[in-house]
Amino acid sequence: MADAPTSPGQGSSGHDGPELHVALLGYGKGGEVFHAPLIDAVPGLRLSAVVTGSPERARAARERYPGITVHPTAADLWANAGHYEIAVVSTPNDTHASLARAALEAGMAVVVDKPFALTARQARELTDLADELGHVLTVYQNRRWDADFLTLWQLIEEGSLGRVHRFESRFERWRPVPKGTWRETGDADAGAGLLYDLGPHLIDQAVNLFGPVATVYAEIGALRPGVRADDDVFLALGHVRGTRSHLWMSALSARNGPRFRVLGDQAAFTSFGLDGQEARLTAGERPDAADWGVVPEGRWGMLGEDGRSTPVPSARGAYPEFYAGVRDAVGEGEPLPVDPHEVIHGLEVIEAARRSARTASVVRMPES
Repeated sequence: MADAPTSPGQGSSGHDGPELHVALLGYGKGGEVFHAPLIDAVPGLRLSAVVTGSPERARAARERYPGITVHPTAADLWANAGHYEIAVVSTPNDTHASLARAALEAGMAVVVDKPFALTARQARELTDLADELGHVLTVYQNRRWDADFLTLWQLIEEGSLGRVHRFESRFERWRPVPKGTWRETGDADAGAGLLYDLGPHLIDQAVNLFGPVATVYAEIGALRPGVRADDDVFLALGHVRGTRSHLWMSALSARNGPRFRVLGDQAAFTSFGLDGQEARLTAGERPDAADWGVVPEGRWGMLGEDGRSTPVPSARGAYPEFYAGVRDAVGEGEPLPVDPHEVIHGLEVIEAARRSARTASVVRMPES
């Protein structure tokens, strides 16, 4: 891992190479909102198949992407694996590792939605298998291409904050009535709950900005009636290089705090509200729109100190760049948009957080 932040890898928007055929496993919200539209919008990729056993989801996929093949089971996809170069796994969390392994063994490059796996050990085994087989394996950490994160990255690179000693990051929502999904009613051992849902994003951003984690303290709770999995989480991470990251994720936040509050010895950066790309994808917009990722001036973050802060022009959000990077890695041998080895450390942090919450103690990470 680099000693200082460097800009996230970005694929080229244009493409004149061969078209790569993509099979998407899962067409719930993850597949329908976060993967299919991006794959469809990136030149050089063709969304050729969806795997779903739901007649309603199969119908929705065919309506939006005419001519697509729908496989009712993963086994049916493996039997036809020769028709596809890339498999994207966007299924319940406890199936990620097994489906990724099967896709690699079927001869395909693989994209796995977060969490990469439920344990760091599973993730290492997958990474070793991909290396052994010579197949591309990467993880969909799309929040590396959030507008506010790209803006903060640039500010740190430029030295605008000075030495950062505290990084605060929040992913909070107000959902007092549970929706009853597997993420809420399932067990944490199966990857349900916010720590496995939002934790991979917040931890990944912190690690990318400030490097490996040395210590972890966690408070993890299930606050809403009828919810088994955690819906309110706080993490305090001590990074090897000295920065402290405080990360909040909650489904029971009636008033949200700042998305980022970053304190340096020369200035602070604050921003509010979530990146707008998710809302636009959920509304059915295409991510190749001319204004995709543009942040209105009224939502720019602020740089400075109390009484002397100025708006910072926002970088553009760029989720399609992840899949442009996948295309270039598979078709041209370019570097991965997200290296799985980077994500493994985030899973180690999640495992340490669970130990910390059980024992009400600070957990020290093993030196790597």
